[in-house]
Amino acid sequence: MLNKINTMLWLAATLLIFITGIYFSYKIKCQQFNLKQMWKQLKKSGMEDGISPIQTLTLNLAARIGVGSISGIALAIYVGGPGTVFWMWVTAIIASANTFLESYFAVKYQECDEGNVMKGGPSYYIEKGLNKKGLAKLYSIIILITFICGFLTIQSNTIAIGLADLFPVPTYITGIILASITALIIMKGVKRIAKVTNFLVPLMGIIYFAICFIIILKNINLMPSIFQNIFAQAFNLKSAGIGIFTVFIIGMQRGIFSNEAGIGTGAITAATIKTKNYKSQGYIQTLGIYIDTLVVGTLSSIVVMCCNYNSLIIIDPNGIEIAKYAFFFHFGSLGNYLMMLIIILFALATIITGYYYGESAFKYIKKNYNKKDIILLKILALAMIIFGSIASSTRLWELNDVFIAILAIINTYALWHLKDKI
Repeated sequence: MLNKINTMLWLAATLLIFITGIYFSYKIKCQQFNLKQMWKQLKKSGMEDGISPIQTLTLNLAARIGVGSISGIALAIYVGGPGTVFWMWVTAIIASANTFLESYFAVKYQECDEGNVMKGGPSYYIEKGLNKKGLAKLYSIIILITFICGFLTIQSNTIAIGLADLFPVPTYITGIILASITALIIMKGVKRIAKVTNFLVPLMGIIYFAICFIIILKNINLMPSIFQNIFAQAFNLKSAGIGIFTVFIIGMQRGIFSNEAGIGTGAITAATIKTKNYKSQGYIQTLGIYIDTLVVGTLSSIVVMCCNYNSLIIIDPNGIEIAKYAFFFHFGSLGNYLMMLIIILFALATIITGYYYGESAFKYIKKNYNKKDIILLKILALAMIIFGSIASSTRLWELNDVFIAILAIINTYALWHLKDKI
């Protein structure tokens, strides 16, 4: 029943984002392709709240470039074939218009938090722009549950299980260590989180790019056939034996899940900077979409398609085992350690940004919060990280899929009704 609900919700969410993305592209005159403005806005110095444009980008990328940018891409190719990569590219291009709009409204309807730090996101523009407080609160409640109780747990579970495969370390020990590292970062608030992601995102990007570049050089003769296969199977009516429509849906779903375009979570980080130029964060967050899907996602795709992944027989795949196999195929036993390093970096970045999403949602739900409330929320988040290290993530992934689809539907509904307030 949960799988059926998930399928129906994602079908609705995918089509909504795709259709509105095409219209929004027309509405904003394709500003999501203005690379000159992206570069211009990125070069601006930090504002008075101490958070610079580039920090908002890295904060956003920390959430977007998670384990899903590797395992999610691998799973899409394994299930739907190489053609899904093309539709992930299409998703990034079309849904970036949704990201541009949600970032625009995030800045337009933002508020000032304690310590002169800005806050905002879908809940704020749903309440202020549409005057729908109930829907705004529902969105925040789902964000709180999804990220504090779901994403943090899943990320820690991925790290703990991965390390346990390589070293004789009990998973709960990994959970405690990970929770301790997270505590040092999140206890200082969004400014510390932004500084850490500003360091962590370039680091993990350089490491991953270097590894993928080595794989590409080793398999340079396969590149023409790989890209030819991507385009050919994207429009093959019998692609991967499941049909072009299924390939389209899988590609769109994995693309949205990876880059969060249209879900609204990127608007939360977009609102952290104080500026009177509402479009500025639209350009920057759109750039984040392109980096995640067109760069990182494409590299992950190439890594998988350069190995004989079709020979794998997996009954209930989640993607990470396919990625691990690909790294082992290319680097032997060293590949296991490289994969683990990447997973730790990507998952840690997602954990700290995911916590910030949850805290932002909590602050919206409870307007009269105090420092004690925030401390208790942080303790809960750390406890969930430890719990995730010993729990099974299968059911959590299924529930998260449902919640994310609901978030996408709510956010798309809000953007559609706000489109005339640009």
